[in-house]
Amino acid sequence: MGEMGGNRRLPIVIGMFEAQAIAIEIEKIIPNRPMTHDLFKSFSESFKFEIEKIIISDMKEGVFYAKIVCKDSVREIEIDSRPSDAIAIAVRFNAPIFCVEKVMSEAAVEHTEEEHKGDDQPETKAPVQKVSSKKEGSLKDFSLDKLNQLLEKAINNEDYEKAARIRDEINKRN
Repeated sequence: MGEMGGNRRLPIVIGMFEAQAIAIEIEKIIPNRPMTHDLFKSFSESFKFEIEKIIISDMKEGVFYAKIVCKDSVREIEIDSRPSDAIAIAVRFNAPIFCVEKVMSEAAVEHTEEEHKGDDQPETKAPVQKVSSKKEGSLKDFSLDKLNQLLEKAINNEDYEKAARIRDEINKRN
C-alpha cells in the first residue's frame, strides 16, 4: 500500500488465498459461486449497511491489525479484521483504506521513482502474479475455442490467476 502524497509504502504480506480474492475482484472475474468476501458484500447489502473505510490500526510483534468501519442509517461500528480480508472487502465496496501514522512510522519503507521505473502496473495490482513471457507465449498457441474451454476449466477449478491470464489472451484477440 502506498502513502497518498508521499513516498512511503506499507509492505503487508498476505496469504495466497487472500491475494487471489483481491486479484479476482480487481480483474473483475466472476466465480461460479460467491467467495467469502462476496458473501460479506451480499450480507451487508441485504442488511443495508455500507463500508465507510478500512483502517490499518495497529502492528504488534510484526503482525498488522485492521478495522472495517461500517455504518447504516442509525450507527457506525468498527469490526476487527485481518488486513488482507479488510483489503479484499475494500476493493469490493470501493472503500478507502487508511493507516494510522504510528503504524506507518514503524513499518513503512521509503519508495523512490527509480525503484519502479518502467513499472506501469498500478499498486492495487500487486497481488497478481506476473506471468513469464514463456507462459504467455504458450497461450498464443491455442485456438479461441480452446482458450474458452481452458477459461471455463480454470474458473471451475477456482484457479483465478490462470483464468485472468486466459481472459487477457482472449481479449487481445477480440
